[in-house]
Amino acid sequence: MLSNFQSEDLVAIDLSIRFRIYGDNFLFEPPYDKPREILHSKRGNLEYLEHCRVMVKDGRVLYLQKKESQNVDRFWNIPIANTTVVLLGTGTSITQAAVRSMSEAGVLIGFCGTGGTPLIAGTQVEWLSPQSEYRPTEYIQLWLKFWFDEAKRVSIAKLFQKNRIEYLKKVWAKETTFHELGIELEEPEIVSAIRTFELASDACTEVFELLAAEGRLTKNFYKYIANATGQDEFVRDPSNTDSANRFLNHGNYLAYGLAATCLWCLGIPHGFAVMHGKTRRGALVFDVADLIKDAIVLPQAFVSASEGHNEREFRETCLELFLKHNALDRMFEVVKDAAAHGGNLPCS
Repeated sequence: MLSNFQSEDLVAIDLSIRFRIYGDNFLFEPPYDKPREILHSKRGNLEYLEHCRVMVKDGRVLYLQKKESQNVDRFWNIPIANTTVVLLGTGTSITQAAVRSMSEAGVLIGFCGTGGTPLIAGTQVEWLSPQSEYRPTEYIQLWLKFWFDEAKRVSIAKLFQKNRIEYLKKVWAKETTFHELGIELEEPEIVSAIRTFELASDACTEVFELLAAEGRLTKNFYKYIANATGQDEFVRDPSNTDSANRFLNHGNYLAYGLAATCLWCLGIPHGFAVMHGKTRRGALVFDVADLIKDAIVLPQAFVSASEGHNEREFRETCLELFLKHNALDRMFEVVKDAAAHGGNLPCS
């Protein structure tokens, strides 16, 4: 029955037998087939909420905002069937019924600070994953075939970096907004930085060497884009409160939400990282998010800072770019390819 579904479709199928508790009694509910849902890779919404209460009303998941000055309650619908992640910021609360409904729809719930980023630098977003025993096992089985071999992990890390650069080239070549501000893929600085990174990546035999090469590349990107957008004094520091740093923090956590969704759908735990795992808990999320951050989040953070956008305008633009350039689709493709490639690597 399941053979015609794609892997991420399986999270939308609940074959479990349910029991409801009424006092001390159990009421048996027979199995039921849920309707097919939107593939996670095709869903269009990533919600960030603050100063509201998330609840269920009349069978729908809503968030309630009180307007004290007018003594008015306002309800807004959350389209959970078309949502991948809900980030709950400051001043939020959520009911058990809302968590249940979102879990059944396969929506990841994250708790975070103001603007989608932590209140304290270094604090991680904590993800509540929907509970499902019917996610695919094929990808984690392939992942574990290579993960315990360091040489194979390096090989997969290189594959991630290759796809990261390919996606960046594709997005920057198409995005006219970047071109208007002088962010061009053909600029000698960018061509040289990418070429140097590719040569260094090919020569790497250990993960720390690849991380060092990646760090140099990202610094070159920061310098080039900061100069192109007239922000020559920029210094990357997540604790700084200037617009560019705040937008980078904000956009990165949006990317982490997409990455966490991708890994959950494919059934791969976040701890099996290929690059960041020695220093960060659940670091595979960071590895997957890196596939799109330089292509979209990094340049858009500087563009929004230069144009005086607020947090909401930046977030909306970022999400539009994720959809326009199929960011979540790209994550699924790369992680699936990495699992297949790694699972077939010869023994060392």
